[in-house]
Amino acid sequence: MVAGIRTPSPINDYSKNDHSRDHITLQKLSPKVYKELDAIQKRLEKHYHDMQDIEFTVEQGKLFMLQCRVGKRNGTAAVKMATDMYKEKLIDATTAIQRVNPNQLVELLLPMLDPKAEAASKPIAKGLPAGPGGAMGRAIFTSEDAAAWAAKGEKVILVREETSPEDVDGMHKAEAILTSKGGMTSHAALVARGWGKCCIVGCSDIEISGKKVVCKDGHVINEGDWITLNGTKGLVYEGQLELSDPDLAKNKAYTELMKLVDKFKTVGVRANADTPKDAAQAIAFGAEGIGLFRTEHMFYGEGSDRPLFLLRKMIMSSTEEERRNALDELFEFVKKDMKATMAVMKGKPVTIRLLDPPLHEFVPHDAHKLEELGKALKVSQEVLKKRIDGLHENNPMLGHRGVRLGVTYPEITEMQMRAILEAAGELNKLKIKALPKSWFL
Repeated sequence: MVAGIRTPSPINDYSKNDHSRDHITLQKLSPKVYKELDAIQKRLEKHYHDMQDIEFTVEQGKLFMLQCRVGKRNGTAAVKMATDMYKEKLIDATTAIQRVNPNQLVELLLPMLDPKAEAASKPIAKGLPAGPGGAMGRAIFTSEDAAAWAAKGEKVILVREETSPEDVDGMHKAEAILTSKGGMTSHAALVARGWGKCCIVGCSDIEISGKKVVCKDGHVINEGDWITLNGTKGLVYEGQLELSDPDLAKNKAYTELMKLVDKFKTVGVRANADTPKDAAQAIAFGAEGIGLFRTEHMFYGEGSDRPLFLLRKMIMSSTEEERRNALDELFEFVKKDMKATMAVMKGKPVTIRLLDPPLHEFVPHDAHKLEELGKALKVSQEVLKKRIDGLHENNPMLGHRGVRLGVTYPEITEMQMRAILEAAGELNKLKIKALPKSWFL
């Protein structure tokens, strides 16, 4: 069994799976040994104050204990065990809280693959688990196609070698993201984690060729074929595996654990939220405000076409007058976005980070999109490309962004501050308390 050349029989009926359902259990084969083992595991758990992974052997009807160690567990099991052991007085409240790490809590918030369905399936590829949870959808290979398929009501998984800011719309509309390259800090990984979206990156087991995926094990996935991802483990499955959605309101163990946490917390928790929907979810989870409202996220995803165009118009402006005209058009969109989120927060603090990314991240690099932008702005491709080349930086992380952008173009900061103050003022007039705070980088 240790060598993996034999399938072990189950201890009892509860531990049966599809591979061992026809095997006789230890409980039926040797009730005396089973009863003795059960008593020992309870004794070990009580002694070590934690669930144990036990190794044993039975020789000529005699039970021998080989070793034990703290057992591994997923997020759901960790929360359940911590609260149960606290109620059984095996551990105190502080220990119960420390038994659950943050990543395990994240698992509770995301759709997960049904354990039975996953146990009966074999993965076709493995990558880095960049965004936990489970997702299934049709394999789609461009951001534009992902958005188009999603608009028709299809569930899609965006499959790319790597992603860039131009892919954000497709990434947002996709159920999950799968890339063949990149690491845990790649664009796909960072964006997906920020959204709480399932994501696997650096999956070297796959090779993308046009609109199909060829796996090392010989599997071929064509555009539109169903695949399922386990972002917690980094596993890719062919076809549709059943998912289960979490319902924390019905998760008694989670609710009990959070009550314990409230007794000990010394720091308030604020959320990352950029939309009214995210803000409402944050409040439902107990957030005391928004610690980071990223203004640039209004230029991504659904409904962003017009504000993104106006931002690009501002970026391509050659004079301050042109820039201010574009900012005046953009102003109403920015104010509306901020006002809607602050309205949901109802007086809870909202820390707004002013426009931060380097400007070159907002301009297209695709030749077709550049041509469309040039026509819309009535600017030649030569002028457009010259302006884009001028925005390029060797190290954008230390370059022309954040507060430095506002120093060069103070009108950009002026527009955002006016949007914040007017949005807050209009809400206060409606007796809806608004508490904005601005953050310059």
